[in-house]
Amino acid sequence: MKRLRALAACALILNCMRAFGGAEQSPVDTATEEWNPQRFEFAIESGFLFGAINPPASYEIGAEFLTTRIRWGVIRSDSWLRGYHQFYMSAVLEPISRGIENHYFGFNLGMRYNFVRPGSRLFPYFSGGVGAGWIDSHPEVPGAQGQDFTFNILSAAGISFELNDHWKLNAGVLYEHLSNAGQTDPNPSLNLFGPQVGVTCSF
Repeated sequence: MKRLRALAACALILNCMRAFGGAEQSPVDTATEEWNPQRFEFAIESGFLFGAINPPASYEIGAEFLTTRIRWGVIRSDSWLRGYHQFYMSAVLEPISRGIENHYFGFNLGMRYNFVRPGSRLFPYFSGGVGAGWIDSHPEVPGAQGQDFTFNILSAAGISFELNDHWKLNAGVLYEHLSNAGQTDPNPSLNLFGPQVGVTCSF
């Protein structure tokens, strides 16, 4: 009789633990929940760009970016395409340390794709976007930009290193094109390449 009561008590305790502890998760469910990219990111990034591809003059430009990214679409594949898209908006500030002009500032809108490997803290990425801005043009100087209003094209590739759930370090290479789309003649434009580093906060 005592054994029967003990068994009944054990059964009652197990049922209570199961009720309050929730259903046991399968390995597939757990793996899916472990990879859930943060929806929003804010990044501060710096670069140093050099004029290339027949520049009108020798250019060296510091590039500062304040960027907001919003997750848009997740690919939960077992292939190398596993990752997620982001739409981004960047404020651009570029002091020109060598060149005809002195500064450029504007904005850039685009997309970024992050590749995710299971168990890895490294996330390769590439991005591209277009925007517009203003440069202190000197159209009277040969080789200078023809007007202040100027379009920009940005593309980048690199790697993010995840420090924890909310912070990442980024390093990569950046290409930038500045041009007024033929609104003046001549329109020398600028093509710039260089390294870029930054820090990202995810939430």
